[in-house]
Amino acid sequence: MIETERLLLRGWRETDRAPFRAMAADAEVMRFLPATSAAEADAAIDRMIATEAEHGHVFWALERKADGAFLGFCGIMPPRPPLHETEIGWRLPRHAWGQGYAREAAQASLAWAWANLDVPAVMAMTVAGNVRSWQLMERLGMTRQPDEDFDHPALAEDDPLRPHIVYRIQRPTEGPTKGSTA
Repeated sequence: MIETERLLLRGWRETDRAPFRAMAADAEVMRFLPATSAAEADAAIDRMIATEAEHGHVFWALERKADGAFLGFCGIMPPRPPLHETEIGWRLPRHAWGQGYAREAAQASLAWAWANLDVPAVMAMTVAGNVRSWQLMERLGMTRQPDEDFDHPALAEDDPLRPHIVYRIQRPTEGPTKGSTA
């Protein structure tokens, strides 16, 4: 579990299923993502649980400490097709937007990655129209990699969400790194 001033980033629980399904059913939350049924949302949670069990990290469930409210997810995913490197990602329900939760959770996730993973960089992706997401990537210090933009192979060729843009942040050079004794 990762703890910030206002948030807990933690493993997924059965009680997260209903609010995660509700988030997946919200057209505005899913505006830049493929439609997701309740069964697909449940399957996504099952994959998150399995990924965390195997790798020790995942897009963790996000909980507000003050009241235990489910606020979506944020975290670090290990490489998986079509990606070949570690990814940071987030998704929050509308009621949690504009309050700095995504940035707080993402900064904590990056700090965790640098302290616990031997990776040279962390990447993120979104569609070009998802301005709020790529602006957060930039606030996190990530840099756009236009030569790495790609068409997501899981989406149909005519799907407007297929073209993805890529951002990346390199491991900080100052301070201790994984395995150091500093």
